[in-house]
Amino acid sequence: MTEPSDMTEPFDAVDVIRTKRDAETLTAEQIAWVVDAYTRGAVAEEQMSALAMAIYLRGMDRSEIARWTAAMIGSGERMDFSSLSRPTADKHSTGGVGDKITLPLAPLVAAFGVAVPQLSGRGLGHTGGTLDKLEAIPGWRATLSGSQILGQLEEVGAVICAAGAGLAPADKKLYALRDITGTVESVPLIASSIMSKKIAEGTGALVLDVKVGSGAFMKDLASARELARTMVDLGTDAGVRTTALLTDMSTPLGRTIGNALEVRESVEVLAGGGPQDVVELTLALAREMLAAAGKDDVDPADALTDGRAMDVWRRMIAAQGGDPHAQLPVAEHTETVVAEDDGVVAALDAYAVGVASWRLGAGRARKEDPVQAVAGVEIHARAGERVRAGEPVLTLHTATPERFARAREVLAGAVAVAPEPERSVSRSGGAVVLDRITAQE
Repeated sequence: MTEPSDMTEPFDAVDVIRTKRDAETLTAEQIAWVVDAYTRGAVAEEQMSALAMAIYLRGMDRSEIARWTAAMIGSGERMDFSSLSRPTADKHSTGGVGDKITLPLAPLVAAFGVAVPQLSGRGLGHTGGTLDKLEAIPGWRATLSGSQILGQLEEVGAVICAAGAGLAPADKKLYALRDITGTVESVPLIASSIMSKKIAEGTGALVLDVKVGSGAFMKDLASARELARTMVDLGTDAGVRTTALLTDMSTPLGRTIGNALEVRESVEVLAGGGPQDVVELTLALAREMLAAAGKDDVDPADALTDGRAMDVWRRMIAAQGGDPHAQLPVAEHTETVVAEDDGVVAALDAYAVGVASWRLGAGRARKEDPVQAVAGVEIHARAGERVRAGEPVLTLHTATPERFARAREVLAGAVAVAPEPERSVSRSGGAVVLDRITAQE
């Protein structure tokens, strides 16, 4: 037994690390202490790094993950929406290429009298951030106070804004540490990171969109199901009605990747158009959210065709200082990637397209990096669609043309054209939703 370095602390970090290193179960008291002590600075960065690696290698059982999540929630404040006249429902996506679903989804669900408190983040790496997309709209602001969030939810029904610093501050600190210590991939730590913020947010119902495929964090169905099951259990144990959909991210969602480009496509969906896969996933998630909020006798497709969802979108954008009628910015520089052969697009690699968009300026490598509103990739031919040699497959957009070369590098081999359709890889031949995970009885 190691002698405590600080006799005022009830535990010693080295003992907690050893417990998990040796595949033993951490007690509720150990977990509560180590999360609090790390937040306070009483546990050193290198000690929490060692514990995170032990968790990555040894895992956690359901009770440990629940206690860890509760400790992170307890490190900060919790939002309270009980004063609203509407039920609340939220959605969280694990992130993907062209994943613009939050933009049409929040106003669509709000059109049926459900409050949608969508506290979102910024992009890092090849997946875009919801706030980065919306900041392409002139005047729109991401930061709101708690009272402003409540007021907008009551009056408009939907808000998409930045999460306050007071929600699960322990998670914010630990997330940054995991990013530089090779422990991001730990399912217990991913699940508790996501769910601590969502539970602290105070929503009554939560639908999880867990992406699967080359452009997603989870590359295969088995690992995606494990993450989804863990998060659904955490939400259920915390009293939040939680379900998860496993959705395809082997090829990009929709026809655009990038900030202003994705806003434009989202508005098309709200106007009753847009790509089939974006509409399909938006409606699938809307049905889950509405059912969880007690409104399972409505068809959200109606609000896309009759203009109700668009009305909420315009009110939501205007409430946060944006001009919903303003022209979105357009890139000064574009380059086209053409098909090399006649045939059918058999595959369009989501990861490669996401990295290309990032390299064009739509994403960031570090949290403090700026992003370009105009940068991104426009898709002219998706999986399952016919092309002729020389026809455009992709258009690259950027404000800085020196970025084109590196974007083209990562796209080499990203588009596969075959003589005949390959139904197994065609977006049009396969379902967007791959599986559904619900609370266990």
